[in-house]
Amino acid sequence: MNWVYLILAGVFEMIGVLMINKMHKDRNLISIVLLVAGFGLSFLFLSLAMKTLPMGTAYAVWTGIGASGGAILGMIFYGEPRNALRILCIAMVLGSAVGLKLVS
Repeated sequence: MNWVYLILAGVFEMIGVLMINKMHKDRNLISIVLLVAGFGLSFLFLSLAMKTLPMGTAYAVWTGIGASGGAILGMIFYGEPRNALRILCIAMVLGSAVGLKLVS
């Protein structure tokens, strides 16, 4: 269950990051509420995951999911560059997170 919590924490981190960009474009109450909810739930699930997972592993996987997911969402929703080198770097971050899972 701890890995499920960690994945949920990463997903909510991605939502929080997406809402930062949305808030800069549309300053409205819904964007702010979703931003706070995204990061709040992200921290909640991260703290639940860290009850049993090592801190270094949990934090690295959480930030990897958030950073990679944020970059992917930026490509999908905001037209950020989609070149091969950028995608390779995202894959390396995700591969590192999977590697940490395998050795934990």
